[in-house]
Amino acid sequence: MNSKVFNVRVYGLLINDNNEVLISDEQEYGFRFTKFPGGGLEYGEGLIEGLKREYMEECNTEVEIISHFYTTDFFVKSAFNDSQIISIYYLVKAVSDLRFATKTVVFDFEGEGDVLQSFRWVKLSDLTVDAFTFPTDQYVADLLIKSI
Repeated sequence: MNSKVFNVRVYGLLINDNNEVLISDEQEYGFRFTKFPGGGLEYGEGLIEGLKREYMEECNTEVEIISHFYTTDFFVKSAFNDSQIISIYYLVKAVSDLRFATKTVVFDFEGEGDVLQSFRWVKLSDLTVDAFTFPTDQYVADLLIKSI
């Protein structure tokens, strides 16, 4: 029997008072990519719980979910393994002070290591699909652009 694996991911679209959305530049094992903050659901946790955990881990910021924004409705194969990606995106708002540094330059990492991350605010009016690496983030960016 051929067993296929699903990889469930959850992301938060955090938009500030200046109409800017938070995006994440990352490097893992030599591969650089830009995406929305969030990541993989852990076994045993729900979507909301997973998204709140991801924001605490990545941004050291507590978020509250405002509303569902998008769930993957087309096939996406992982860039890292043979799993099928299912991504759920929520609009979120910060309920604690923002406790992370932001940059203005793409891939402006501090420190060394196999896993690096930095954040940038991008004006919704300046957002482009091409800014994102993965197809689902590109699709969501397009939806965001069309919604403004």
